Amino acid sequence: MMRSLLVLTALLAVPVPGVAGQEGDGVDSAGFVGTWMGSVDIDGMEQRIHCVLTEAEGVPQFTEYSVKRGPLQFKYTYQRGDPFKSTISGNTISLTMSAARASYSGTLSRMAGRITGTFTQHGRTFPLVLERVDEAEVPPSRPQDPDEPFPYLAEDVTYTNPDGGHALAGTFTRPASGGPFPAVILISGSGLQDRNGTGLGHRPFLVLADHFTRRGIAVLRYDDRGVGGSTGDSEAATSRDFASDVLAAVAYLKGRDDVDPGRIGLAGHSEGGLIAPIVAVESPDVSYIVLMAAPGVLGETLFHAQTESIARAGGASKEEIAQIRKMNRALFEVVKSESDPERADEAIARVLQASGTELRGRLEGQDSITHPLIVEQWITLLASNAWLRYFLTYDPAETIEQVTVPVLAINGEKDLQVPHEENLREIEAALKRGGNTRYEIRSFPDLNHLFQHAETGAPSEYQAIEETWSVEVMEVIADWILRTVGG
Repeated sequence: MMRSLLVLTALLAVPVPGVAGQEGDGVDSAGFVGTWMGSVDIDGMEQRIHCVLTEAEGVPQFTEYSVKRGPLQFKYTYQRGDPFKSTISGNTISLTMSAARASYSGTLSRMAGRITGTFTQHGRTFPLVLERVDEAEVPPSRPQDPDEPFPYLAEDVTYTNPDGGHALAGTFTRPASGGPFPAVILISGSGLQDRNGTGLGHRPFLVLADHFTRRGIAVLRYDDRGVGGSTGDSEAATSRDFASDVLAAVAYLKGRDDVDPGRIGLAGHSEGGLIAPIVAVESPDVSYIVLMAAPGVLGETLFHAQTESIARAGGASKEEIAQIRKMNRALFEVVKSESDPERADEAIARVLQASGTELRGRLEGQDSITHPLIVEQWITLLASNAWLRYFLTYDPAETIEQVTVPVLAINGEKDLQVPHEENLREIEAALKRGGNTRYEIRSFPDLNHLFQHAETGAPSEYQAIEETWSVEVMEVIADWILRTVGG
């Protein structure tokens, strides 16, 4: 999951909002505090609404909003700067959920424990009654997480990367009997992650490992260097450095009696899909690779495409996107050309100052990007960022051309972080240029960057969707691996 890339994209895409306040008129808001649920019928589809309100120093705080539409659930959780707003006057309440472009206004019946009112979204209004519920009544949001006991062996393991001299800790799973087994190493995307890929309430690598192991494939997933049980310095590490951690994982699996050394492969998600070809080219022990939402274009090109896609999904105009692109180009030039931290800090601040006037006030109530806190965030992300400098200037196609083992490259058609058409096209073109005929390219409708079924593909939906990973995609990958190297 490209989490650090996503954080950077969020900053590059739009001005960071200021703190949105909750309002009250001094009345006792205790009757509104709690978890509320209701449903509304929109064009024949039931939408289940879930709201959470708390209280801080006598002021109502609207902290969470979610809507479930058919099999999908979209959730917005209040964080500093989010435009959630609640206004209470007597027995009436008004809620504004700008991120969802929705609002609600209703009247509380304390005796009945319900709020009767109207729900508005995209200019359309519908009657909606919210009933008070216990939080325990809210259905679980991660139904794909497997529960112990598992019908397979799960072993905590540790191995060493001799290149960096650090230890990597992970979990190895395999079927309970038989073997030696084909094996796959899961490689995470950008941002430091644990062995399960934990983020936004999901554990995608846990779900993947469970599915693959039940299909007869041994799986190794591990904590990134400096995370969880793994040691090592990640501060100045680049994608190339992380590739050495994968090489160490390959060597570890090759030494296990329950793994077939001739059937060890890699499955990388996002940046992990950039790393997998590097390892496949360098190690003769890699027999196949799976590229999941992997970049196929120059890093800087990908950044521009990602930033613009997310900005467009967030409602930015053509003019605003053009301004964002102009600012990004200037910032990237600083990152690529200036390695001295102090000079980089100064140059970044100048770019932000110049860009702030153009981008200020895109959304009502927002601070401009020249706010001191926001400038500090930019500098932290950009200045002296060896990983970003490497990523911006790295062209994965040049490495993919050299890959000779079988390749499966997949992507979701609603992926806004690694747009599927351009990246899959360039991956296939690179494989053809290199003479590799053992590959399969697939795109999946309605799936986002995390291979979840999504409405728009915007990153704001990731946490809200109950699904962690499309079962269809997991089956496609498992089938391809077993077909490629044998069960």
